[in-house]
Amino acid sequence: MNPTLEIFSQGEEIVTGQTVDTNAAWLSQQAVQMGFTVTRHTAVGDNLDGLIGLLREISARADCCICTGGLGPTSDDLTAEAVAKAFGLTLEFDEIAFAQIKRFFDNRKRPMPESNRKQAMLPAGAERIDNEWGTAPGFSLLHGRCWFAFIPGVPFEMRHLFLEKVRPALAGRFTLQPGRLVTIRTVGIGESDIQQRIAAVMIPDAVQLGFRAGIDDVQTKLLFPYGYPETEMASLVSNIAEQLGSAVFGIDGLSEVSGDLVAVIDRLMQTRKRTLTVTETASQGLLAAKCIGMPWLLGTLFDRSLDSLGQRFAVPVDRDDLMMTAERIAVAMKKSAAADFALVQLYAGDDGTFHDKDQPIVLYNVLLTENGFHQSTQTVAGPIRRKQNQAALLALDLLRRYLQLQEI
Repeated sequence: MNPTLEIFSQGEEIVTGQTVDTNAAWLSQQAVQMGFTVTRHTAVGDNLDGLIGLLREISARADCCICTGGLGPTSDDLTAEAVAKAFGLTLEFDEIAFAQIKRFFDNRKRPMPESNRKQAMLPAGAERIDNEWGTAPGFSLLHGRCWFAFIPGVPFEMRHLFLEKVRPALAGRFTLQPGRLVTIRTVGIGESDIQQRIAAVMIPDAVQLGFRAGIDDVQTKLLFPYGYPETEMASLVSNIAEQLGSAVFGIDGLSEVSGDLVAVIDRLMQTRKRTLTVTETASQGLLAAKCIGMPWLLGTLFDRSLDSLGQRFAVPVDRDDLMMTAERIAVAMKKSAAADFALVQLYAGDDGTFHDKDQPIVLYNVLLTENGFHQSTQTVAGPIRRKQNQAALLALDLLRRYLQLQEI
């Protein structure tokens, strides 16, 4: 059985919502990849009694705990004091830690405030974790069954200390058997639809199934235990992907990392040596922004007058007329930009409909390639930013589906 690990975040700004605790999510991913079973995320504000109580609880139930925050020089940084009181230790002045803190300020030609001396006070018996990226040294210690590592909450410092100091210590202290996380990435389909489509697939009890709905995709996650047979793993993933069909744009964790939708399109476009020009309306420039820096994107036009009620083309709401208009624009854009492909996005709905979260718009996408026209139509609802993002993704997904179909 894998050792258990908890993430403990300290800071009033976290529990009050002023700061989003991205540290906990990142640390959990690292821990799971190493082979730990992450059992809890806990956050406590600048409350000494709350910190002391939680430290004692964790020491009795977890094999390991990574704690972030509360190591700064100010009065609300209570971690070292809380650890000492929770475990009956004294705080001792660490000369090496103090020298490192002073050197940090000397290198920047700044005087060291007297309050920073506090950061060199560490619990007796703790092992110092040198911080080469900031002023706050971390420390580690064992109490009860639990090995604790205390590191700064500043994300830049935290990640460096974990990767270069804490992770090697964890690998040497614990016997770890990491599982394999396989992520099936889809676009244009929701979590409930995914669950319904794969309901008939027999997933072994040893395999953990989960879903994550992100801004740009929906991920179906399969966590396989250590030593799971490769052939059975590949068969199960293939079976699920088959049920999800063309909504699948990439699979991470089997052989290579597919990346996000734009990364998949980038590889396909560069492999085939094709170029693209785009006209977008509902996505309002976001499609181009998602593809910024891509060498195959020759040009983009964002023009709100090209929506279904735009006066430039006097486009009616009739679907066939919309598609014909999109095709005319695609031909003109492809010729003007001398591109291999032209992608045109129109939508049905006026400005008021577009801004109304309770009113849907209908997206019309046309892709002109060397093999003619390819079309897609989708209905998108929700707040304006969701409509904008979905419009960009669904237009790009039409391009992705065409490119991947050519590879079969």
